Amino acid sequence: MKLTPRNARGAAVRVAAVATAALVAVGLSGCGPEIGSGSASTSTSDTSVLKAPTASSPKGTITIWDRSGDLFKVFDAAIKDFNKVYPGITVKHEAVDIDSKLQNTLITGTDVPDGVFLDDAKVGGYVDYLWNLKDVLAPYTKDIAKQKVDVNTVKGGIYGVPFDLDPGLLFYNAKALSAAGIDPSGIRTYDDLIAAAKKYQAYKPGAKPIHLEQTTFLGQLQLEMYASQLGTSLAGADGKLRLDSPQYTKILTWLDSVQKQGLGTRAEYLSPSDIGALDSSSEVFYPWAQWFDFAPQQQLKTTVGDWRAMSLPAWSSGGARSGAMGGSSFVLPKDGKNSQLAWLFYKFLMFDKAGYTAVYGSNSVYPGGLNTSVPAYQPAANPAKPLFQPISAMGDQDLWSTAITAGKQIPGGAPIPSWWTGAVDYLGNDLQKMLDGTMTPKQVLDQSSTDIQTNLIDRK
Repeated sequence: MKLTPRNARGAAVRVAAVATAALVAVGLSGCGPEIGSGSASTSTSDTSVLKAPTASSPKGTITIWDRSGDLFKVFDAAIKDFNKVYPGITVKHEAVDIDSKLQNTLITGTDVPDGVFLDDAKVGGYVDYLWNLKDVLAPYTKDIAKQKVDVNTVKGGIYGVPFDLDPGLLFYNAKALSAAGIDPSGIRTYDDLIAAAKKYQAYKPGAKPIHLEQTTFLGQLQLEMYASQLGTSLAGADGKLRLDSPQYTKILTWLDSVQKQGLGTRAEYLSPSDIGALDSSSEVFYPWAQWFDFAPQQQLKTTVGDWRAMSLPAWSSGGARSGAMGGSSFVLPKDGKNSQLAWLFYKFLMFDKAGYTAVYGSNSVYPGGLNTSVPAYQPAANPAKPLFQPISAMGDQDLWSTAITAGKQIPGGAPIPSWWTGAVDYLGNDLQKMLDGTMTPKQVLDQSSTDIQTNLIDRK
């Protein structure tokens, strides 16, 4: 079975899917609908909070929206397992261009689905249209990765059923490093990474060992991965901008240093120039989300089998060795006709062993299991009980335990603000100017903070 870049994981798909997130969300913020007329019972004190169904044998039909592609096929195949537990619930599973269709559907309240697959970046902008899931999630919340709970939490309510955890990892060319006499286990901090890059460059003159992302969107997304390690992000839980900070200063200064010392390959993620640098063993360090494992499995030719992954370096000794980079969840619109039954579907997929095994384990779409992320639900993320198999294109590395270990180190997060993608026009662009040598880290922080506050936050 050919592995293709699954929804929101391949570069082009992820950029297209998430790049519209804030633009869509901005259009929805502050214009919430009437409380939905769906069949879900609600609390008398808060009519936006979904309650679990009480029927012993629930029956009905639910409409579930997912994007077309590999994940759609994975979820579709899991329906038969769901129906073994809930035979009375019919799942009408539809492949939909969610980015173009969801906004108008929620505004008009016509043919609203019961459940939708949604990027975490979008959840905060849609909350007026969604059920607050804090009550139904209560039995599971303590066992869900804190970062995933945090990004779905807005003003005390939880608006998404967390799906995947996308831990940042340091991918490295093990064969090339071995030839250069570099032991990757000695790379514990980002200073160590620079030292290793210098040593590799001495071994292979002309090499630029560390990946520096050249696209504005993915560059900003990677920046947020680094920030996540330090327990911060562009906005706090209160929605206020917090870019101009010691944490972002530290990250930008490091990136600037990598560029100025000639240690970085400036390239667009998995573009021909990027692939060329990877396959020529010029670019041997790639700090990125787990979904980079697509590259050795499908993109690389000369160095296939040479790549491995480890936890990211820490920003200081003893610091967190991973940060979140991307992610998705499931939301339940208030105007869905059978919201409670849709909750049962997602409850099964994410919190029932048969469900999460059907999603992440061996299936017709991914014979070796879905390996581009790990479950956000901790009982499913057991390092001793892998749901996907070692990856042959990575020398049969047990990526499962590596990713699980890294994921457990991700600090908590905050809701992704609706203006996040709009910030790419400022921060994403200024970051590239810094890497071009035309701005300093301080100038990036000062200018981007002013532009984001003035043009995005204050104008809302």
